[in-house]
Amino acid sequence: MNLQSEPHVSMMTRREALRRAGCGFGMLGLAGLLGDEGLLAAGASSDPSINPLAPRVAHFPTKAKSVIWLFMNGGPSHVDTWDYKPELEKRDGKELAGFDKNTGFFPGQVGPVMKSPFKFAQYGQSGKWVSDLFPKMAQHVDKMAFIHSCHTDSNNHSPALFMINTGMTRMGFPCAGSWVTYGLGSESQNLPAFVVMSDPLGRGLPKGYTQNWSAGFLPSVYQGTWLRPTGDPIDNLNRPAEMNDSQQRSQLDLLAKLNRHHLDRHPGEAELAARIESFELAYRMQIASPEAIDIDRETTETHALYGIDDKRCTHFAKQCLIARRMVERGVRFVQIYSGGMENALSWDGHSNISKNHGGFAAETDRPIAALLEDLAQRGLLDSTLVIWGGEFGRLPISQKGSTGRDHNPHAFTVWMAGGGVKAGVSYGETDEIGHKAAVDKVSVNDLHATILHLLGLDHKRLTFRYNGRDFRLTDVAGSVVEKIIA
Repeated sequence: MNLQSEPHVSMMTRREALRRAGCGFGMLGLAGLLGDEGLLAAGASSDPSINPLAPRVAHFPTKAKSVIWLFMNGGPSHVDTWDYKPELEKRDGKELAGFDKNTGFFPGQVGPVMKSPFKFAQYGQSGKWVSDLFPKMAQHVDKMAFIHSCHTDSNNHSPALFMINTGMTRMGFPCAGSWVTYGLGSESQNLPAFVVMSDPLGRGLPKGYTQNWSAGFLPSVYQGTWLRPTGDPIDNLNRPAEMNDSQQRSQLDLLAKLNRHHLDRHPGEAELAARIESFELAYRMQIASPEAIDIDRETTETHALYGIDDKRCTHFAKQCLIARRMVERGVRFVQIYSGGMENALSWDGHSNISKNHGGFAAETDRPIAALLEDLAQRGLLDSTLVIWGGEFGRLPISQKGSTGRDHNPHAFTVWMAGGGVKAGVSYGETDEIGHKAAVDKVSVNDLHATILHLLGLDHKRLTFRYNGRDFRLTDVAGSVVEKIIA
């Protein structure tokens, strides 16, 4: 009997094991390189349950990949900015017959019709009428699509802010930025998918505070990352001085292992997957964020374009430049708030519309015009949807005893540029004095449906099941404004 036999099939040399494992280290290296370039088929890293911020394919092809929302907090007056109404001058000082005194926020302070204190002129090939508040932005009207017939559901700041941000007048619902990042993920895995910047001049946050960029009932990984206007932009951006990179990496690996073990046993806990990713994103941000927000890396010419050295607009200029740097690096959604909490600290011109709007226009006009020019020069405007607007408009009458205007939920203007928007057009109309949207009315649901459409998302298909119901940004309404889409 021959006692010799062939080696057992499970026995192999180390060299053989390395050769067979993953087709060898060379193939492993190649797989890593292909993955970095996005050339591998979608695998585990694209699974939202493992990486909720992994980039995902839109419902249909589109140009826009990112959004910069320039939010004029407080309610800019459409009839003093973009919606020219010569009839106001003719009827200046006359009572507005049939006016519902409860339209505005102060029913006991209803004054007469008031003409605009600003001069209007026509600009661009489109001949768009623009007030002298915006001499710089006026040079870019042929890039913009104006919607003059927007209306909303509340005459109060907080509910109106929630409405324009979340599609609901109540708090607790996901905002547009959260829905977009939930639907599309992020092109950047080293920076937040959704970034928010607020007014830094001691004016505070908008009313409703962080609920305006909350993820609501969506996993918390989709909420906006607020950049502090002063000091360190993000809490704990720098690791403790006593900890080195290797130690921090070991801690995170252990946390991830424990959390994934728990997730395997409780696969329905979406928040746990978000928590795992939030730890990893925070680690990556410690390396990538300082570079992304460092505007000193920009040229002197770029600083001059944005008005960094102009004291009137330095803060907003820096934020617009950071926004461009963010979308350039794959950040999906950026929202910048001009104006803070109280009346005089925002575009809430109750007492003196000329002084109020004149001041905030001086802070924002040059930086926003520069942003549009800069994006266009870098070939980024086609892929970046830029939005300008507030939570509502203002009444064509004065607030009694003043030269200001009260809130107007019945009419306001929003403009968009880039991102597949038809350039140099105006859609919808208000009545002859700008009191109410009159032609081709656009609700906030319509506005949201249009924004999602420009990003390749069908607002009816972008849903999230919560408490037994499929929710969406547009609730049970909304139609795309097709006529402003190129």
